[in-house]
Amino acid sequence: MRKFKFLFILFALALCNLTCKVDAVKKVYKTKHVIIFVVDGARYSETWGDSTHQNIPFLYHTLLPQGIMLSSFRNNGYTWTSAGHDAICTGNYEPLDNGGNELPSYPTIFQYWRKANDAPAEKAWIITSKDKLYVLSNTKDLDFQTKWMPRYDCGINGPLSGYRDDSITNLHVKNTLQQYHPDMMLVNYREPDFSGHAGVWSNYIAGIRSTDHYISEVWAYLQNDPYYAGTTTIIVTNDHGRHLDSVLNGFVSHGDGCEGCRHVEFIAAGPDCKRNVISDLNYETVDIPRTVSELMGFPMPTGGGKVIREILR
Repeated sequence: MRKFKFLFILFALALCNLTCKVDAVKKVYKTKHVIIFVVDGARYSETWGDSTHQNIPFLYHTLLPQGIMLSSFRNNGYTWTSAGHDAICTGNYEPLDNGGNELPSYPTIFQYWRKANDAPAEKAWIITSKDKLYVLSNTKDLDFQTKWMPRYDCGINGPLSGYRDDSITNLHVKNTLQQYHPDMMLVNYREPDFSGHAGVWSNYIAGIRSTDHYISEVWAYLQNDPYYAGTTTIIVTNDHGRHLDSVLNGFVSHGDGCEGCRHVEFIAAGPDCKRNVISDLNYETVDIPRTVSELMGFPMPTGGGKVIREILR
């Protein structure tokens, strides 16, 4: 009996040692840079839900063969702009003021990444057509407030200066990539949300198509820049969708829990992503920060989501 107990103890110790070694091995990814594109307020039925994919030719014909799309991706929190972006940056759903008058309660991926890598501010950027989204650069968390903030380029001329056209934002994105070579970036295009609220269907559709084109331009730049080529993962998603045609005033508005507001797009492409795959597994916007932290190798202790392992090779 004593011999049996002794052998059992040895076996347990060996198993524990093996487990500890396995846990100590940290997955090393090829991704060195991440860019998140947020196409503001596109309804899924006009993007990936349209079998012709006529409004997203770049995403469908060029990016999908190099990446993976999640067909059951959702915003399960608050379906308006500031709160939707907050979830994408912090991994938490909270009813953030939608006018740019409130900071997120939790630190963002940019702050956590800068702290973990002692990186200068110009290596992380928030570039947005909507002026109010400057709030994503900071937090109410006292341990992080005004610390490790990314740089931002928002609206016409900074916080609450008015929205600017997406063409200007895209020019700023490309100039920033060329000048500073940031390793983390979030880009917001105001379309198609801006035109959706105006109630002009043709302009709303044009907004989806124009953002698809702008993303294609940035993707082409990344593939031809030695700093980014082969080491950059991009994510394209929405902060929220829009009402279904049967809800209130349909595509003109958003902000409730209807399927149109919650069902959003997600596609990722990069050196660690699966290729030419469409998956129907369920994930949500708060999973994006945890996935970015996994790829970039920094802790995200306050993020409430999970790693989207389905996208990884």
